[in-house]
Parts: sequence; C-alpha cells; structure tokens
Amino acid sequence: MKAIIDQVAALLEEKFEEDANCDFFIVEIKMATPNRMEVFIDSDTTINIGQLARLNRYLQKHIDEAGWMGEKYTLDVSSPGVGALKIKRQYFKNIGRRVEVRLNEGKPETGTLTAVGEQDITIAQEKTIKEGKKKIKQQVQTLIPFDNIKKTIVKISF
Repeated sequence: MKAIIDQVAALLEEKFEEDANCDFFIVEIKMATPNRMEVFIDSDTTINIGQLARLNRYLQKHIDEAGWMGEKYTLDVSSPGVGALKIKRQYFKNIGRRVEVRLNEGKPETGTLTAVGEQDITIAQEKTIKEGKKKIKQQVQTLIPFDNIKKTIVKISF
C-alpha cells in the first residue's frame, strides 16, 4: 500500500507543477481500507470542488491504467477544510485566525496566529498579569516551537 501512496503522491507533485495547480499541496494520503484511498489536498489560496473533481479524475485515470487498486476501489479527493492544521504550509494561510495549540506537554494555548517561522509559530494572547494587588490584561506574543505542538486547531467564530 505504501508503494501506491508514493505513486499517487508523485503523480500529484507532477500535476502541481502546472501553472493552474502551482499553489496546491498534499496534506495527507492514506488508505482508509485496502480498497479505499483518501487524498487531502490544500492550497495556499483557495481550492474549490471543481478543482478537486479534476484531480480525482486525473488520479483515477492513472490508477485504472496501472491497475494499482484492482477493479473495485473508492478514491476520495478532498480538502481538509477548516480544522486541524497537519503540515507547516497550512499555517501560512491561517495567519490572523484564532487557533488552539495543543502542546506535547502543558495546557493548550489559545490566541491569534500572527507569524510562522522555520522552527516555530507565534500567537498573540491576552494574559492576565498580577501587579501588586491589581490584575492587568496584557497582549503578549507567545512563541511555540513546532517540536512542542501536538495539534493545532483553527477556532471558528460566528
């Protein structure tokens, strides 16, 4: 199964070299069952259902021609949508959004994603700081290394 996933990834990387798809990237490819492949694609800008359908047809054609998954299989090509950020590249288009960062150790941190660096992210948070007998709310920038992030979730506000 890993070989099929690697072949599908190579096909997509080739397709993403085209101008129309140059800002697309793979978030995850997995075999949900032996005959069901799930492919999650994202974009630095936007991605729509028509683009995903074209990528699905492109992959299906190659899978069928090569016979990688037999005659009966399911191929789902979709966008991960708003929710958990799985790879670093997803963080960039979510700058300015409210996120909850679940850490490997310690309690989750919640704030607005303000920057993405090579090794870390920065979130702006409102923290209550005690000065003598007074409690003062202050905006602070919190730097969180990628190595310390278990999961980051985009918080949707209505």
